[in-house]
Amino acid sequence: MQRRSFLHAAGLALAGASLQAAAPARAPRILLRSSWQTFNIGDIAHTPGVLRLLTTYLPDAEVTLWPSRIDQGVDKMLMAQFPKLKIAQDQAARSQAFDECDFLLHGSGPSLVAQRHVEEWTQKTGKPYGVYGITLPQRRSTSSKDESQDALRKTVDVLSGAEFVFFRESKSLAFAKSLGCKSPVMQFAPDGAFACDLRQEEKAEAFLQQHDLQTGKFLCCIPRLRYTPTWTVPSKKRPFDPVRHGRNEEMKEHDHAPLRQAIAEVVRQTDLKILICPEDQSQMKIGKELLLDKLPEDVRPRVVWRPNYWLTGEAVSTYVRSAGLFGNEMHSPIMCIGHGVPAIVCRFSEQTVKGFMWQDIGLDDWLFDLDDEAQVAKVVPTVLDMAKNPKAAREKAAKARAVVEQRQRETMMVLSQTLGDSRE
Repeated sequence: MQRRSFLHAAGLALAGASLQAAAPARAPRILLRSSWQTFNIGDIAHTPGVLRLLTTYLPDAEVTLWPSRIDQGVDKMLMAQFPKLKIAQDQAARSQAFDECDFLLHGSGPSLVAQRHVEEWTQKTGKPYGVYGITLPQRRSTSSKDESQDALRKTVDVLSGAEFVFFRESKSLAFAKSLGCKSPVMQFAPDGAFACDLRQEEKAEAFLQQHDLQTGKFLCCIPRLRYTPTWTVPSKKRPFDPVRHGRNEEMKEHDHAPLRQAIAEVVRQTDLKILICPEDQSQMKIGKELLLDKLPEDVRPRVVWRPNYWLTGEAVSTYVRSAGLFGNEMHSPIMCIGHGVPAIVCRFSEQTVKGFMWQDIGLDDWLFDLDDEAQVAKVVPTVLDMAKNPKAAREKAAKARAVVEQRQRETMMVLSQTLGDSRE
């Protein structure tokens, strides 16, 4: 009897093991920490970009978004495009996500934005995490050099504990390695916003028709001051910063004169129009003051100024109808290249190194440092060349897009393999 009981029990165990082996594995569950703010269409774009990559390359994954802000209708846009998405907006939902999710993915951003939350995830769950498409800033806004170094060391420790860290430009990758960061996978991967495909077609079409902007017959231009004047935007509620304001005043003419000249030359030498548009809520006023109002009288009739902020979907729907974009911002160019639209980037020392991703994707001659007068002199002829040779510009943008898409495939493969390991 004992032998028969043993054989019966062993048979049941083998049968159970066989059923378990035959049963499909549970879909991976990812907690995406992203959506930093809605003040800037680029910060909005990070999230739908990464969500599109996850949907494309890991279609069975169950994704929960842990946002900072998704107001102004951003939540509705996300749910319309990603109806299976879960959003953990309160503590109860986040606690449930901590229990149920297998992996935390920190989305693209100007730094390890949610470092504190990554640490919380590790302490409470012990589950793995990864970082997708960030900059590692070399300057820290702390009160002393010692505090800055201490903060940087803590960040490196958190990055070293990640299953992978993808930096959105090779300069950040090199900096991390120089600091001794030891994550097992550290590579370049483009900002998640390259994959953003939010659309608001009707809004874009209505605006373009209102201002007689025809598809392929206009360029977009985006202004930007050295420091974002958040104290001018009621929703930000930031105190006036006299030092940053002073720097903005000092450099605003220098930084926008090349853009104005490019606008004038495009209008005078081609049949294209210009749309002056914003990337964040402070830039409508800047565009009017520093670009539109200072244009020559013969140029102004073919220049359209957008007086109000827009969301990412309407912006993308506009960019894809344009002949290209140029200006002092970064994420609108990212969204353009993600759709094969030519885009020229001007940067300066007050920004992080994010602009250098243009070098990483083969667009170094569409990247200009406004602190280098030799490069400033090349802005106007380069914009004019883009305007006069649209076929060549599109081909150049398409090559950069191909580089981006290749890296997207490769990085998503790393995530897929990591998720398989984390659930074994």
